[in-house]
Amino acid sequence: MDAEVLAALRAHAAREAPRECCGLVIARAGGHEYRPCRNIAADGNQFAIDAADQAAAEDAGEVLAVCHSHPFANPAPSAADRAMCEATVLPWVIVNHPLGAVCEFAPAGYRAPLIGRQFVHGVHDCYSLIRDYYAWEIGISLPDFERTDKWWLNGGDLYRRHFAEAGFVAIDATELRAHDVILMRIRAEVPNHGAIYLGDNRILQHLMDKLSSRTMYGGWYQRCTTHILRHRQTSSR
Repeated sequence: MDAEVLAALRAHAAREAPRECCGLVIARAGGHEYRPCRNIAADGNQFAIDAADQAAAEDAGEVLAVCHSHPFANPAPSAADRAMCEATVLPWVIVNHPLGAVCEFAPAGYRAPLIGRQFVHGVHDCYSLIRDYYAWEIGISLPDFERTDKWWLNGGDLYRRHFAEAGFVAIDATELRAHDVILMRIRAEVPNHGAIYLGDNRILQHLMDKLSSRTMYGGWYQRCTTHILRHRQTSSR
């Protein structure tokens, strides 16, 4: 990275600490430029680039890299950083504050494991796990849906609103079989958690603030269940 770009990124990290800063590197006629963006994530230990700031950067020049800071932490990328780097198909730059150490990395085919990934809403959450399982294990691509943190507390109904659009139909619980999706209502008024049924009373799930895991399906989980969904493409399997 250009020395001026890195200096601007480090200065931005210092201004935003202890929150993570975020921004974009763009190509301009005179060279490269760092464009600071607003971090709209609710959690200061994560970042989400403001859409208006991103659009302004894209209008100003070609986006070359995504940048953010790790205040008082190693600049090495987390699993969520690597996953989002793959999704953006752009190089990423992470700077530590206050030492200024930098880590640069690029898309390289990284896949977070289905079991043991850390929870990051919108990146590695219960729906992300369902999407990855369907894509990697049975070759079905599911659409992604924009979702704000704790959408179920703010009038959202992500699963019931979109499951038909994603190719699922509701079935009777007595028909449950491998690859079906189980919707649950966990301390919420609407279904706010999804898990994949693996067979033999086991589910694959990613609960909030926990590692994704393989768990027995019974007791409390069954009492929380609201819907059993089957994807149309698995109906004949």
